Amino acid sequence: MKLGLVLEGGGMKCAYTAAILDRMMDDQVKPDYVIGVSAGCACGASFLAGQRDRNRRFFVDHVQDPKYLGLQAWKSSGSIFNLRRIYQDYTAEGGIDPLDYDAMVKNPAEWWAVATDVETGKPHYFTKEDVSATDYSAIMASCSIPVVCRPIEVRGRKYCDGGCSNSLPVQHALEAGCDKVIVILCRPKDSVREPEKMRFAYRTVLRNYPNLIHSIEMRHIRYNRQLRATRRLEEEGHAFIFAPHEPIHVSTYTKDPGVLQGIYDTGLKEYEEDRSRFETFLKKQLTAENV
Repeated sequence: MKLGLVLEGGGMKCAYTAAILDRMMDDQVKPDYVIGVSAGCACGASFLAGQRDRNRRFFVDHVQDPKYLGLQAWKSSGSIFNLRRIYQDYTAEGGIDPLDYDAMVKNPAEWWAVATDVETGKPHYFTKEDVSATDYSAIMASCSIPVVCRPIEVRGRKYCDGGCSNSLPVQHALEAGCDKVIVILCRPKDSVREPEKMRFAYRTVLRNYPNLIHSIEMRHIRYNRQLRATRRLEEEGHAFIFAPHEPIHVSTYTKDPGVLQGIYDTGLKEYEEDRSRFETFLKKQLTAENV
């Protein structure tokens, strides 16, 4: 059986994802295929590297760095999230809290990061071969939120947040041969995504990229369809969805460490509440080694 793992984006709400992944590491759950969108792909990289608590540190501790997120980040990088600060100064080899690149690459599981080509508005899928210990531009590309972040150039093409074109790439996992898929969301699984707000802002800023604008304006329709299909897969026993039991009422850009730690703690608690169902889905008993 090929087991897949799909990680939705969600900015700082992915503190919830960080908790679920840490508990999956404790329980030695080892997917064969991991695909993430935006912050989800960064979480997936740390997960494959086996670096427990690293994702939590980025959502709770490192975000307090004024150059990470906010006005100082904007002044130094032209983006609300200073992606080079996060994925170069912190993540790259020799950085403040580096990703264990060798461990990630040696992990036999596939790793994919979804980004959006700003010219075509279509998804692009990066793999391990597209990153190195000193260059995580592919992750930056997947995390670059339009309007508030500058597009990221990778090999001559510009990319932005993967959520603009494929927020929930479960179908990609199935097409890759996954028999079962674990899906981690940052919103309740019965939620309905609304049309994007601030249309005037993104239509103005992105006026030279009409295909990207169209993709953004179709995002809610595409996401709601994908989520309905994923719930059907869960009903059929082919998917397991970890999702907040209640909406996470925080901004994508929140920096409050207490709030963010609370989201992480909620993820730990809800994992335990869903654990027996998860065991049934995996058809094996989970025995945590480092609870």
